[in-house]
Amino acid sequence: MVTNTTIYVVDDDDVVRDAIRTLLESEDYDVIAFATCTDFLGHRHWRGRACLVLDVHMPGMTGLDLLDLMRREAMTMPVILITGGPSPAIQRVADSTGVILLVKPFDADVLVASIKQALGGRLH
Repeated sequence: MVTNTTIYVVDDDDVVRDAIRTLLESEDYDVIAFATCTDFLGHRHWRGRACLVLDVHMPGMTGLDLLDLMRREAMTMPVILITGGPSPAIQRVADSTGVILLVKPFDADVLVASIKQALGGRLH
């Protein structure tokens, strides 16, 4: 059983966001989901062990914009980027920042394993 671990999910697609939330809650994670990066940043009550599952392509502030802001502000929460539109540029960002990149659609077991991997280290 996972305790004291919060997974933040930021994805503008309601169906994807709800599916990820349901999956992770079934794995005994506490999940807080947001439709926008701005909403996530407005929360700012991050405590304890946490991981961010972050969609790349969103209107307004993108996942890559948020990742850059987190790096500049020294927010070291582990991040898993998810995208339905992979590109070499996105892969380079993932590689250079040490975050995990998953391409939609991904297997539920792959997401759970990626979160466990991310929580094992301090990816940022």
